[in-house]
Amino acid sequence: MPPHLFRYEHRSEPLLPWRLFLLRRVGKTVATAAAIIAVSLLVGMLGYRLTEGMDWLDAFLNAAMILGGMGPVATLHTVAGKLFAGLYALYSGLVLVGTAGLLLAPFMHRLMHRFHLEGRPADGD
Repeated sequence: MPPHLFRYEHRSEPLLPWRLFLLRRVGKTVATAAAIIAVSLLVGMLGYRLTEGMDWLDAFLNAAMILGGMGPVATLHTVAGKLFAGLYALYSGLVLVGTAGLLLAPFMHRLMHRFHLEGRPADGD
């Protein structure tokens, strides 16, 4: 990812207006999180399809359930399928935590930036 994709204002810069904050910053973050989830879901579907021979709908269901933290639906029969499911579950846990952090970051930055601005002396120093 380019470093400027999630550039936040410096503490000496004013906060973005709410409209720009929601449209640009939160919009970019939601789009990035959706892309991460979509790619992760596609990887899970392909993994189940290749290791267990599931049809696309069953592969989607199992991948979505693991990605959402619920666990697999179908019984796995192959060693490769079981290994894939275990590794995919570990990966999915990290994606869940990382995506949650990514989605919260703009709001936490804005909150901390606002506290910093309110504590600043009036002369701008």
